[in-house]
Amino acid sequence: MAKSAAALKPESAELDFDLHAKQEQALNSVATEILYGGAAGGGKSHLMRVAAVLWCSMIPGLQVYLFRRLRDDLIKNHMEGPNGFRAMLAGWVACGFCVIIEDQIRFWNGSKIYLCHCKDEAHRFKYQGAEIHVLLIDELTHFTEKIYRFLRNRVRMVGITLPKEYRGKFPRIVCGANPGGIGHQFVKATFIDGATPLKVYRAANDEGGMLRQYIPAKLEDNPSMTEQDPGYEARLSGLGSDALVRAMRDGDWDIIEGAFFDCFSRGKHVCKPFPIPKGWTKFRAGDWGYAKPFAFGWYAVVGDDFLTPDGRMLPRGCLVKYREWYGVAKDRQGKYRPDVGLRMSSASVGIGVRLRDYADEISYGVLDPAAFSQNGGPSIAEDMKAEGKGATFRPADNARVAARGAIGGWSQVRGRLQGDEDERPMLVFFDTCIHSIRTIPALQHDEAKPEDLDTTQEDHAADETRYACMSRPWIRKPPEEKKPFAKPGQVPLPGPPMPTTGSKIRL
Repeated sequence: MAKSAAALKPESAELDFDLHAKQEQALNSVATEILYGGAAGGGKSHLMRVAAVLWCSMIPGLQVYLFRRLRDDLIKNHMEGPNGFRAMLAGWVACGFCVIIEDQIRFWNGSKIYLCHCKDEAHRFKYQGAEIHVLLIDELTHFTEKIYRFLRNRVRMVGITLPKEYRGKFPRIVCGANPGGIGHQFVKATFIDGATPLKVYRAANDEGGMLRQYIPAKLEDNPSMTEQDPGYEARLSGLGSDALVRAMRDGDWDIIEGAFFDCFSRGKHVCKPFPIPKGWTKFRAGDWGYAKPFAFGWYAVVGDDFLTPDGRMLPRGCLVKYREWYGVAKDRQGKYRPDVGLRMSSASVGIGVRLRDYADEISYGVLDPAAFSQNGGPSIAEDMKAEGKGATFRPADNARVAARGAIGGWSQVRGRLQGDEDERPMLVFFDTCIHSIRTIPALQHDEAKPEDLDTTQEDHAADETRYACMSRPWIRKPPEEKKPFAKPGQVPLPGPPMPTTGSKIRL
């Protein structure tokens, strides 16, 4: 266990903070934009408190902003309790080296720690004029990408003289996160996908241009948790599903906590491409986007029960998404920019869809009904025809949740994912449909309307898939009712008489 000593006034005593190896690695890294964590219990919150106090004591005039999404969580996790700032700094407060005033901690040398929260995207403008020298975000996956990008843009440093050992390491961002949450997709795309753990690299300018690093931390990297709370690991193992345990215990970013489609399984719903048999109905579905990504999917309807080359049985009526076109932008390093569209014209998109039909005989196409709206000129759907060179569609059924007996679109998607009475999937994806596989499993419930998903996420491939499913409604067959068993030589017992209108049955 390493110790970091915070230097105080000459007449003061030193205050030691204990850090484990992974925490010390994050504290001393040359990277200036760090994601630390993955698994629950990795010591993320303690690292941030120690880093904030240490850097404030060593760098006069430093401005540290520590964020959590909700203020209640911020206070409970960082201010109160045996390991919070009040307990940690009690001796310093008593000596007058620092003072805690509401959500601020002020140090003798002019440095400050601001405890901040930002529940909704509109709240980010409270920090429009902030000059953030150190940005600490606890549970980054609880925030949206829009909030993170805005706060990162406020990270700057002017007029601060850095000690020699800190030159080049500030301004600085340290974030902690577990898999799951509303920001799972952008955090995974920003820090996890395509990155080598612990490797420091320069992010593209449109990604902030900082030195970026992912430092994975698991429960075993924080021995203090095991020592102080021996039952913590057992409670993690008792979370419920194996998927959730892997996400929180092992920091598995391919597992999504609180997923809207928690029935999605790569092993069950993703298959290797195979030649689509002749005679299968083919169609396409689309969700329009300009500043946001557009999404188009090509589907085949399984004719009779079909055994795929990789050994899975697809039942009659199963939908196979065998192709997708997803209009998402990339940065200069070739990494996808989640939820950022290509800004292509509707005519160009329509031609692109038509070209991607290749030689397929497409029976029909369904498109986001909003694309058929006319505001004094041709609709987007009309423009997509591109004078006969583009693609044609009919309006899709846009129902999201069931109401007054209507079929709910998300229920259709979930029902197909859950499968038939033999639990065979009724919706599968070729593994080449990378954006459907990337985004659909990560979607979360709407906090205000749990039966719907959170539309602030990257839900375009999900919407397109919903349109496809609604174009071919499917209902799982109820289990067959077993008749009473009759012994040999006996006549089966009759069932209760069928009622007629207005009659009463007495049993």
